[in-house]
Amino acid sequence: MKGVFWFLFLAGLAVALAMLVGDNAATVTVFWHPYRVDLSFNLVLFALVAGFVLLHLALRGVALLRSLPEQAHRWRASQMERAVYAQVLDALAYQLSGRFVRAQGAAEQALALLRDMAPDAPAHRAQIETLASLLAAEAAHALGNADRRDTHLDRAVAPDQPSEAAPAREGALLRAASWALEARDPEAAQRWLSELPQGVARRIQAVRLRLRLAQLRHDTAGAIDMVRLLTKHRAYTREAADSLLRGLLHDALRDTHDRGQLQRFWQDLDSHERHNPDLALAVLERWQRLGAEAGAEPGAEATANSDRLVQDALRHVWKGYDALSESKRHRLILWLEVALPQLDPQWLSQVEDAQRAHPNDAGLQYLAGQACLQRELWGRAAFLLEQASRTLKDTELLRRTWRGLARLAEERGDAPAAQAAWKKAALV
Repeated sequence: MKGVFWFLFLAGLAVALAMLVGDNAATVTVFWHPYRVDLSFNLVLFALVAGFVLLHLALRGVALLRSLPEQAHRWRASQMERAVYAQVLDALAYQLSGRFVRAQGAAEQALALLRDMAPDAPAHRAQIETLASLLAAEAAHALGNADRRDTHLDRAVAPDQPSEAAPAREGALLRAASWALEARDPEAAQRWLSELPQGVARRIQAVRLRLRLAQLRHDTAGAIDMVRLLTKHRAYTREAADSLLRGLLHDALRDTHDRGQLQRFWQDLDSHERHNPDLALAVLERWQRLGAEAGAEPGAEATANSDRLVQDALRHVWKGYDALSESKRHRLILWLEVALPQLDPQWLSQVEDAQRAHPNDAGLQYLAGQACLQRELWGRAAFLLEQASRTLKDTELLRRTWRGLARLAEERGDAPAAQAAWKKAALV
């Protein structure tokens, strides 16, 4: 379609020229004393047009000749720029493929080319230079050359870089922190991380490094905060986050040295963590152990009605009783046996309800029997403890069961039965 319009335009132009000059009898007279020259108007018109075209072409030719040095300079700069890009790409490819010697050589060659170029070339020079320095540092680190790595790293993290080099500089800071953590140098890692801008410090990679730093410093509280933040940003799967957080929380629990610290630990937990029956049981056992270390009475060390921590932890672990392993169920039962005298009377009914809901659970039979024994319900206690003695496999619970049956036999004056029960308790 475009060719058709051009053809019509040229045809119209030819018609116009034919109409203008076809019957044009005008002349142009030039007087140059003592001469007179008569020229055709058409000839003068075409001569002017041809002269203008020739003058224009001459000027364009002169301009082209004068621009040849500049074009040569641009061509050389373009070739060097392409060489720089090629060297950086080669360094990245060699780095990813594990050819660290070649990666280091390519990155250093790119830096050498950049030094030979003009300060304002190529485009994004600062970013390319920072990236090349970082690649050279990565390769030197992989080769175990710490001095060479630090030389390139100092160039990559220089603070006086343009804003366009900020992403590459942030990457260099993160890599420097990672290398410091690999070298188990927490002070250097903290220094590199502190240089990160505020927005970068909240990124997942930076939070991961802070988690590793907290673990290296044995800062359990800080590590827990980092794991929670990473879980919030879905950096871990739920299973991985729960496993990692569980270990850190148990470490933090072991670091509590008095009941005040344990209360603060419990208050800092979120609702999901408090509903974990394993952790709640560990808190109860730690509470009991700290009370024993402080010289508290056996009853007071277990629980108190006014103590919110123990009541909350006990409620959560009791709700998750079915999720506990068999050994942890036995540990809970032993803890409750000591705590029952100080618990609300409703706990006896809760224990009996749980025992009726799980009639084949020997541990609940034992616990209900001990509760009845403490409240001098002899007949019910004897029935439950005898049932438990037939199926219990845990030696400690079985020994306590026979001791309870021996006490019951002594209460009803059956000396032979009491002696037999004491003997079985001793043989367990």
